[in-house]
Amino acid sequence: MSKTVVLVYSGGLDTSVCIPMMREDYGFDHVVTVTVDVGLPAAEIKQAEEKAKMLGTEHYTIDARQEFVDEYIFPAIKANGDYQGYPISTSIARPLISLKAVEIAKKVKGDAFCHGCTGKGNDQFRIEFVMRALMPDMPIIAPMREHTMTRTWEIEYAEKKGIPIGQSKDKIWSIDENLWGRSIEGGHLEEPDYAPPEEIFHWTKNPVDAPNTPTEITLTFDNGVPVALNGQKMNSLDLVLKVHEIAGTNGVGRVDIMEDRIIGLKVRENYECPAARVIIPAHKALEDLVCTAEERAFKMLVDQQWGKLAYEGLWYDPFKDDLEAFINRIQTRVTGDVKLRLFKGSCTVIGRASKYALYNEDLASFDSKTFDQSEAVGIVKTHGMQARMYRTVKD
Repeated sequence: MSKTVVLVYSGGLDTSVCIPMMREDYGFDHVVTVTVDVGLPAAEIKQAEEKAKMLGTEHYTIDARQEFVDEYIFPAIKANGDYQGYPISTSIARPLISLKAVEIAKKVKGDAFCHGCTGKGNDQFRIEFVMRALMPDMPIIAPMREHTMTRTWEIEYAEKKGIPIGQSKDKIWSIDENLWGRSIEGGHLEEPDYAPPEEIFHWTKNPVDAPNTPTEITLTFDNGVPVALNGQKMNSLDLVLKVHEIAGTNGVGRVDIMEDRIIGLKVRENYECPAARVIIPAHKALEDLVCTAEERAFKMLVDQQWGKLAYEGLWYDPFKDDLEAFINRIQTRVTGDVKLRLFKGSCTVIGRASKYALYNEDLASFDSKTFDQSEAVGIVKTHGMQARMYRTVKD
């Protein structure tokens, strides 16, 4: 009886190695590969398609870029989506990729899922959570995890099977790209004290080589999401791509951090996220203008919790829905313009304006007499009263 496995396929080393293994080691005679375009280079999409054809699979390529922007990136913007200092990107793409794999599995009546995640990384959690949430009875095969494969072993196996690969034993980097971010890891890059070579960066200019004059842009937001650049209304996908280009040209978007993975491993990660490093600070600046002090303080906590859930791939967790109810309520006032200056790797907010601004120049200005400052005397006298009392009794 024919057995069908649906493989989440990037065209890279890990997932390409899975194809012959599914046939030879797991007994599947029908391998279905699914490549989901969430912002991959056209050459990589074509390469994945050609490689899948060469390896004899039934292949599907799904263009999910617009859906990724509207349903995943935009919620991340509203939540100022960040994890330990970088704008989350890979993690928010995984639920969408898994969703599309589930749709194909239902279409082809698959008997099992397969993915190329290792047992050390985060993606196994993100991908399998969605698969189990939507198709709980479908088995999931993870050869890299089950056999504790090393990258070197995979390269040798691919060479033996005649599978074309882009890695070598010297340049063993693993790269993941989508519209919102690009992660580069593996090899010497895993060492905390290793200086990344310039060649790993493809989206951002070296700040030293970036233009010698600043670039100033204006982003317009409506209900928490960007809708125009420099006064020109744009489709959401086009806007993200344009900001991506401008930021990268100015060397904006490189992140080098020590990151705590879901299972507790501390790892060194390099990212390029030019558009995110511009749009999220702009969004945050507008929120700061229109929100009360209490809203700002509470939303920082909400954003942190949202970022953790998104990082862990828990896209269908009810707690995430609860957090988004508050986030979306706040966004109804996050409308206006933000001016930014990009220069040699830095992005600085230089102005913001909104019809919902809680700033009043007449009250706030030191040159204004509208606010009767003498009325502050009484409340200043009571400020910190309990702390002052403590000083008198602590001894």
